[in-house]
Amino acid sequence: MGKIEEANEEAVKKILEAKPVAIGVKKARDVIPGMTERMLLHAGPPIEWKQMSGPTRGAVIGAAIFEGWADKEEGAVKLAERGEIEFTPCHDHDAVGPMAGVISPSMSVYVVENQEHGNKAYCNLNEGLGKVLRYGAYSAEVIDKLKWMEEEMAPLLTEAFKRSGPIDLKEIISKALHMGDECHCRNVATSLIFLKTMIPHIIETGFDGEVISRVMKFMGDNVLTFLNLLMPACKAMLDAGHGIEYSTIVTTLTRNGTDFGIRVSGLPGQWFTAPAPTPETLFFPGFKKGDEGRDIGDSAIAETMGLGGFASANAPAVVQVVGGTPQDAANYSREMREITVAKHTSFTMPFMNFEGTPLGIDIRKVVETGILPFINTGVAHKEPGVGGVGFGLVRAPMDCFKKALKAFAEKYG
Repeated sequence: MGKIEEANEEAVKKILEAKPVAIGVKKARDVIPGMTERMLLHAGPPIEWKQMSGPTRGAVIGAAIFEGWADKEEGAVKLAERGEIEFTPCHDHDAVGPMAGVISPSMSVYVVENQEHGNKAYCNLNEGLGKVLRYGAYSAEVIDKLKWMEEEMAPLLTEAFKRSGPIDLKEIISKALHMGDECHCRNVATSLIFLKTMIPHIIETGFDGEVISRVMKFMGDNVLTFLNLLMPACKAMLDAGHGIEYSTIVTTLTRNGTDFGIRVSGLPGQWFTAPAPTPETLFFPGFKKGDEGRDIGDSAIAETMGLGGFASANAPAVVQVVGGTPQDAANYSREMREITVAKHTSFTMPFMNFEGTPLGIDIRKVVETGILPFINTGVAHKEPGVGGVGFGLVRAPMDCFKKALKAFAEKYG
């Protein structure tokens, strides 16, 4: 076995051994490494204000208003233009954020720990669908919801976690894959299992009954409640396999609405980017082709982990949104086998005779076969301030993998 194969085997072994558990809810400034008071984390590879997409700009504006740095759009824009806000990728701070992915210092985040290797990952709380910050909306109703989440939802969850102890996220994901979820765009089962686990502890907090009722209704009505736990769970697992010499395994797929970026285990500290593609979209009522922005969000960490589009066989309903069939869904999963090096031992697909989901994207295989990672995704409006316009399907751009392979060859010969 050559050095690359040995390194990839080690990376996959560490990823499979990882045991991500949710251990609490804390303020971002208190737990995210390197978080400062005028810093905003964002999805995707590094980017500055001038290059930001509409949804990312909208989320920055909303976060600045939420933090009290500005009282309206104009003031927030001036802060960004003058360089008074520091922008940095979530991934560079052990964090992940869906869509625009903006996390500000005062926001509460889930804390996920990999009990096997000791590393942690973080993600903010899910706002639901429609006009929300992560889709670039920043109206008064968006800010009011964020404040309510901080005033009622986060304190309740914080106390509930103190009573629950660590929640095994890997077990929840494994169960949900047998219940129709692919764990990116469809998190119906994961969300219900998580709430079922937490409800007794939420009741035990002794919080006012109306507060508990409001929070439970909000989280119960939100089919993406678990997404913001799924993402840091995937990151905690994948980061365990990052930084291994000679490994060609991809440990991050992500996008910011302008650029698509990947990171590779054997090339730590480096980003490889290409222009973000535009998803094939099923639009919400009131929106049409041309409204959609380019691909955005850290949530493709799900596909990096072999979930989402890679586990399409488990959730044909997701592929159906753009006219696909159950067989198409299965074919996507089969296709992803061609660019990965292993199968997951805990995450399996009933439709595929309980075969493990494809795991370990290999940059060599992507370039050699021409097969690109397949991603299920939410879609934001191209302009700031509007919000989500639908769900879609998209492929990662080849140039990211070609650049990574070239850098790998230059480093390792």
